[in-house]
Amino acid sequence: MKFNKLIPELSVSNFEKSLKFYIEIIGFKIEYKRDESKFAMISFQGSQIMIEEVNNNWSTGKLKYPFGRGINLQIEVDKMQSILDNLKINNYPIFVEPKVNWYRQDNQLLGNKEFLVKDPDGYLLRFAEDLGTKPL
Repeated sequence: MKFNKLIPELSVSNFEKSLKFYIEIIGFKIEYKRDESKFAMISFQGSQIMIEEVNNNWSTGKLKYPFGRGINLQIEVDKMQSILDNLKINNYPIFVEPKVNWYRQDNQLLGNKEFLVKDPDGYLLRFAEDLGTKPL
């Protein structure tokens, strides 16, 4: 396995609950885990994150729901429909329903179909399906 240059590590309140969300509902796979540390390295279509139950090793302050305030993690996916289907089957709430957005980059627009969901600790995940580019 090749490690990405940037891999966010999320402190989670309940390791098993978070692992179930990421693996069974979203579709990440476990690259490796350390049960004794309540830690896992997980991946999904080229994106990588680490989750670890809160242990105060990296704490900069008291964690309070929703964790990760001020950040959303954009995760590019080939197709988002299977994730949406799994969220619905598991009666898991979507934070922002799927919509198409076009973002300016210099003299072109980059298209994404995207939706947002909060993980069990409130980390905001933005799943984006690439729609290509178009001129301004």
